[in-house]
Amino acid sequence: MDLCAASIRALSATGGLHFRGGILHRGEDRLPMPAPHLHPGPQAPAALVLPAFRGAADGMALRVLHSDARQHADRCPDSASARLVFEMLEQFRVESLAPESMPGLSSNLARRFLDWSNDFEASGMVETQLGMLLFTVAQVCRERICGTPMPAARADLVESTRFHLGRQVSVHLAPLRRARFSQPEFARAALPLAEHIGALCRGMEEAQGRPARTRARRNDFRLLFDQEDQDQAPPVAGFGRSRALDASDGQYRVFTRAFDRQQDVQGLVRPDLLRRYRHRLDAALAQQRINVPRLGRALRALLSDPVADGWETDLEEGRIDGSRLARLVTAGGERRVFRAERTEPRPHAAVTFLIDCSGSMKGHSESVAVLVDAYARALDMAGVRSEVLGFTTAAWNGGRAARQWSRSGRPANPGRLNETRHLVFKDADSSWRQGRHGIAGLLKQDLYREGVDGEAVDWACARLASGAPPDGASRSLLLVISDGSPMDAATARANDGNYLEHHLRDVVARQQGAGKAEILGLGVGLDLSPYYRRVAALDLTHGTTTAVVADVLALMARGR
Repeated sequence: MDLCAASIRALSATGGLHFRGGILHRGEDRLPMPAPHLHPGPQAPAALVLPAFRGAADGMALRVLHSDARQHADRCPDSASARLVFEMLEQFRVESLAPESMPGLSSNLARRFLDWSNDFEASGMVETQLGMLLFTVAQVCRERICGTPMPAARADLVESTRFHLGRQVSVHLAPLRRARFSQPEFARAALPLAEHIGALCRGMEEAQGRPARTRARRNDFRLLFDQEDQDQAPPVAGFGRSRALDASDGQYRVFTRAFDRQQDVQGLVRPDLLRRYRHRLDAALAQQRINVPRLGRALRALLSDPVADGWETDLEEGRIDGSRLARLVTAGGERRVFRAERTEPRPHAAVTFLIDCSGSMKGHSESVAVLVDAYARALDMAGVRSEVLGFTTAAWNGGRAARQWSRSGRPANPGRLNETRHLVFKDADSSWRQGRHGIAGLLKQDLYREGVDGEAVDWACARLASGAPPDGASRSLLLVISDGSPMDAATARANDGNYLEHHLRDVVARQQGAGKAEILGLGVGLDLSPYYRRVAALDLTHGTTTAVVADVLALMARGR
């Protein structure tokens, strides 16, 4: 995403552009890009992710360069369907302005739209009347505005719908290409078309109800039809600099480590209780119907590297195979005397989940447990080492550490002032089957107290490094799941309210700078971008749905 942001800044000649949580920002302001084909889906193979984002980035750059967001917003229609069409038309307008001197730019844009169209077809949306209408409008309008003909097979697919639209839209289509150099003039021509299509969509919805999305691919595919949801970005985690840390030149302090512990959850919770938790977790998993084998195959493809696995012989091209040269003498016309090295993908990665076990996470414990358990099992199927860790404190309000500080005369700025508990739900050397009861320990509510995130990230990164295979892992990923900023009441009172937040940001920056692990932030209904470079906000309102699982997979793929 950093490369995409740099490309957008260069093409649009606009500074301060960056991605936060997969959304383009200028400084602290979001720059919505509602056109649906600018959002590559998480199902793309790893080899196609970069080309897909390259085309999307070029489209975003042209939107920033050639479209005034305020003018566009002022003219945007109110209904969701009309607004979707209006957004597509404006995006097609700016893409039609790609300079002829940059043919690669036009090629990237065409490839992105082609990939989106293929995904739309594969999703099954064209099987619905509403889906086919929107698909046809997108194809016909891009052809008219950009002047690039659609593929013959696609023209055949939309021909019937195009014919039925006929005169209804032809009068609105005619001026679009002529008006593309002026945003106000184009908007005046595009708005009647968008409103007309919006009215047709509303009529179909009233007659048939909302388009069905029961099939898995329909759930995964992002039509972005409900665009009002796009404007409701998740809240951003709070962050502030710590006066205490700044005064000590960034030197983080811990008043005492005497009461800190690392504990294995299977030894911390009674076995009969863990069994009950496991039955409850299995029932929740069955209810969500997560396709774990499919997830395992996707993870294997994502986290594998090509490894030499012998030779293919009897080939007609490649390297000469000395053992086959006699054939040239005995059979003059024989050409199968070559060989080529055979490679196969093998997983070469390590993945750790680090879960915030602070009190506010109690309400999400079951959904998080389902998510982590599904991924741990899928990673096991994929042959990837995985670990499930958690962090909390042993007491509220500082516990024995705070009492010891009080007995010591309450010195100023004592640093972290509580008893940390680092929890191992499943270690990297255990298979999912061996560690499944430990993962169910996430359901034990009295484990959840307060959170010291920065030290936990350091601890998890150290375990990732020490548990790597002898030849190292090509990718080491740490996924931190949290619903807020670090918080420990005793530490905040004795230092300042931003002490742990500031430390977490410093730790993540240091670990990412070392380059040994990729650190990803999974915010539960929250944007964790003040702390983590790569983030996703998870909507667990309806539990761990397939969309949530796909969001995590897409975040992991983003750094590939």
